[in-house]
Amino acid sequence: MKVCVIGLGRFGYSVATTLHEKGVEVLAIDSNDSIVSSIRDSVTQAICMRVLDESSLRSIGVDEMDVVIVAMGENFAQSILITALLKKRLKVPRIITRSINEIHQEIVTLIGADETIIPEQDIGIRLAERLGSPFSQFFRISKQFSLSQITAPLSFVGSTLEDLDLFKNFHVQCVALKEGEDFVPVAPNYTVKENDLLLFSGTEKDLNKIARLS
Repeated sequence: MKVCVIGLGRFGYSVATTLHEKGVEVLAIDSNDSIVSSIRDSVTQAICMRVLDESSLRSIGVDEMDVVIVAMGENFAQSILITALLKKRLKVPRIITRSINEIHQEIVTLIGADETIIPEQDIGIRLAERLGSPFSQFFRISKQFSLSQITAPLSFVGSTLEDLDLFKNFHVQCVALKEGEDFVPVAPNYTVKENDLLLFSGTEKDLNKIARLS
């Protein structure tokens, strides 16, 4: 997969370097030469330029990318222009645009962004969910499906997962057991032990019921 990140502020820089660490081919673009110099060894290619029009985007191969992340949220007008060019002229398959507020988010969605992100808002929501949650770890995959790490309720200890019949009784599934720093799959005949850290899947409402048994 080829990904282009346009704008290397804290958000764009982190996304670009992390993607490259995961083996993704990353083209990083920014108008600040010192930032581009600092990231050059941490991405596939880094280019210092000010993106102004369709020709400048094509000249560096942005039209050949699978995903383009427009990370220059502070420059409201430029991020809108680039998002429109990527969608309407360059026909980029997937565009993710960083937004600074909900109005900005609505505009870039209307002109073609496939996904929009307000980093500060997203971080705040995740923090609130973590602080207000009974789970030691919680991952929302969608509105109807989440994963949570929960210490095994005492009422589960000594029973096998099969005997507990979790889906029938609680509408959740136990998908893994934490061993050290890793999660390992668990078989239906696994006998739950005291203080086991189990990974459950289900809706947030049903996962809450399991967590409050602990």
